[in-house]
Amino acid sequence: MPDQTEPQYAAAAHVPLIKSPGLRVPPLVYLPPDIHPLPDSVTPYFVYSYTLEPHILTVESSRRTTLAAHMARREAYLRAREDEHEWRRKEALRRVAPGFDPAATLVPIRAEVDEVKMDVMDQLVDQLDKLENGN
Repeated sequence: MPDQTEPQYAAAAHVPLIKSPGLRVPPLVYLPPDIHPLPDSVTPYFVYSYTLEPHILTVESSRRTTLAAHMARREAYLRAREDEHEWRRKEALRRVAPGFDPAATLVPIRAEVDEVKMDVMDQLVDQLDKLENGN
């Protein structure tokens, strides 16, 4: 039985498994200790001013005004549509119950009648006048 302190495949650990020597892993590159990843000052790298060009600003401002106009038109349309819906609902309620206003108290409205009711005696006098004038 083999020794238990040594791993089972220890002998095969140093055997290269790649057949072509050109495909082997290259040796590690050791950098000298004086190379720093960043320079002391990065200001020489800021050559571009990083400001927006005028044509970008004009296109952006016109785009925003167009979007604002579209949004205002959409809001006006939705508001008008909602007002129309509310008006139709109130008209339907007024047809069922004239004078009904859900925002206020119920106030009855008198139905207007074309003919004015007269006293019975007044009607009799009018009919007699018609008979006398007609004959």
